[in-house]
Amino acid sequence: MTKSANKREEKELLRRFCSGDEAAFRDIVQEYKDPLFNFLRRFVGNQDLIEDVFQDTFMQLYQSRESFDLDRPLKPWLFTIAANKAKDLLRKRKRNSSISVGSIADDSESSIEDVFSSVSSEDTTPLDHYITEETEERVREVVENMPEKLREILLLAYFEQFSYKQMAEMLSIPIGTVKSRLHSAVARFAKDWKNVEPDFER
Repeated sequence: MTKSANKREEKELLRRFCSGDEAAFRDIVQEYKDPLFNFLRRFVGNQDLIEDVFQDTFMQLYQSRESFDLDRPLKPWLFTIAANKAKDLLRKRKRNSSISVGSIADDSESSIEDVFSSVSSEDTTPLDHYITEETEERVREVVENMPEKLREILLLAYFEQFSYKQMAEMLSIPIGTVKSRLHSAVARFAKDWKNVEPDFER
């Protein structure tokens, strides 16, 4: 199915949902529950918080059904709500972290794979390991220990494949800030990965 067909299908599903079709809402939950839960699992870590944010996100969607903009893509909206709710809960638990912001090339067409490749590493890149080795648990641990804003941008870009423009809209920041923050996130991941890599290879 083409991307345009997918968009039409999603818009029709949203139209049914906004008109009060309960089956359409269940279809939306079924469609997005796994990617949203996986995003929250990596972003939050705490199972109780994950479930709270997960439920609150879909509850907000349900409550917004009469005012939802049918021209708005659903996935970025859901992930924005989930990320904001997760950050609010994490702040209440006093888990704020400071971040350092680096820089990245101005090429707006570069992909997340290009960004990973642009980060220098003496041996291999984290992306190489992620693709070629069974390192999901180690990746999850490294990501969970990153500062909140860096963790968020990395998850949205690499794991969820949102574009720079989508992330800028979701986070209400300029595209340039998205790029520099993402570069910092990848650099931080590469640095932290090198610290766990020797243990993994034993």
